[in-house]
Amino acid sequence: MRNFSKSIIAFVCLIGSFQINAAIKLPALFSDNMMLQQKSKAPIWGWADKNQSLKIQTSWDAKTYEVKADKEGKWKIALQTPAAGGPYEISVSDGKASQKIQNILIGEVWLCSGQSNMEMPLKGFPGQPVYKGNEAIVHSKNNQIRFITIPRATVLTPNEDFVGKWNAAGPQTTGDFSATAWYFGSLLHEVLDVPVGLIHVSYGGSSMEAWMNQEMLKDFNSAKIPTKKEDLAKDPNRVATTLFNGMLSPVIGYGIKGCIWYQGESNYERAAEYSALMQKMVSSWRELWGQGEFPFYYCQIAPFNYAQFHPNDYLEKYNSAFLREAQLKASKEIPNSGMAVLMDIGEENNIHPIHKEAGGSRLGYLALTKTYGLSGFEFESPEYKAMEIKEGSVIVAFDNAPNGITANGKEVTGCEIAGEDKVFYPAKAEVRRKSVVLKSDKVTNPVAVRYLFKDVAEAQIFSTGGLPVSSFRTDNW
Repeated sequence: MRNFSKSIIAFVCLIGSFQINAAIKLPALFSDNMMLQQKSKAPIWGWADKNQSLKIQTSWDAKTYEVKADKEGKWKIALQTPAAGGPYEISVSDGKASQKIQNILIGEVWLCSGQSNMEMPLKGFPGQPVYKGNEAIVHSKNNQIRFITIPRATVLTPNEDFVGKWNAAGPQTTGDFSATAWYFGSLLHEVLDVPVGLIHVSYGGSSMEAWMNQEMLKDFNSAKIPTKKEDLAKDPNRVATTLFNGMLSPVIGYGIKGCIWYQGESNYERAAEYSALMQKMVSSWRELWGQGEFPFYYCQIAPFNYAQFHPNDYLEKYNSAFLREAQLKASKEIPNSGMAVLMDIGEENNIHPIHKEAGGSRLGYLALTKTYGLSGFEFESPEYKAMEIKEGSVIVAFDNAPNGITANGKEVTGCEIAGEDKVFYPAKAEVRRKSVVLKSDKVTNPVAVRYLFKDVAEAQIFSTGGLPVSSFRTDNW
């Protein structure tokens, strides 16, 4: 009987201890091995007893912050972070119990979001490899690169937390992490020589509308806002607001340097409104984060045979060149943004190109130049500038080609020209230093040009630095 009484007492003490410690709760984002943005006021938040006073101590400067939970037990405070370094600790105490976050690094933190081509891990999808992904995994041990993946979740109301943890890079962890984000982050770490943190929030097959909330979508009549669970029965990752609620909401406000994005494949049928959607999403995310116009760099979707999804009802608007055009337009409309062109890695029957390093590295080039101020290398693709009609030929000029353009000694066959009849014909192309001269015997008086404006195409014109020119058209027919 005595032993039984002791057991009861021990159990009660255990429960009491749990309740005391449970009074302080930190989201999964604020856990061991985490990364905080350097030289910033990095937010940290959590839960405690309602109206409870808390003290937060930071080991990098031995400073103590004080904050009080609101009537719902929520609290939030910004911590001043130093230059890159670590490891450090943060302690959160209510005077009776405390929680400690250990092995924290300070460095550059980036949000990595989108659909399957951002989600595709270094080890590849089943039956779909990442080129040299296994080699990258083998050589991935690096305590200075940290990452966390938010698990898939589609819900009607915003989540406040998730199940997950920060990992240090290594063969045991990187295989399951986003390949695009990995190549981006590892390049930044190598060049900047500072710790890099990556927050991965993506879901294969997701539409852009799923990453936006109801307020963002109020001017888009095509977006149907779900109101009950039955609305999520089919393809919930393509239902408006579901991923914003389930996956993005728990990380909104975490201190970041910027965002990389790889999405668009699930919006190819609705290219006409994509640019406006993207502008609204980016401006709204920035407003919610409260960090001003943080950098937003994204991948243009690669060529792919989307027509195969419409064997019996194909429409011209399903040509994914229209979506790529919308993404190109968005890069002109969204401040502090940039687009990585991927015309050279597309695969006709594989929507997940194996060459993930190209996308990650090109996003890295944009960040290294436009965000971190490095120079001396090419970082963005040549871009259509203007056309001049001269004696039946069309001279197409390009911007962003400081060292000129090239076809790498191959014939350029992807250009077309049209006259006033709006009928396009293949054009013979002569590549010059920063222009291409086009001519067709079937078009006497040309008025418009198209380059690779097709679902399936392969890059033919590049900068001398190897960056491909995007598909484009000069007409609006």
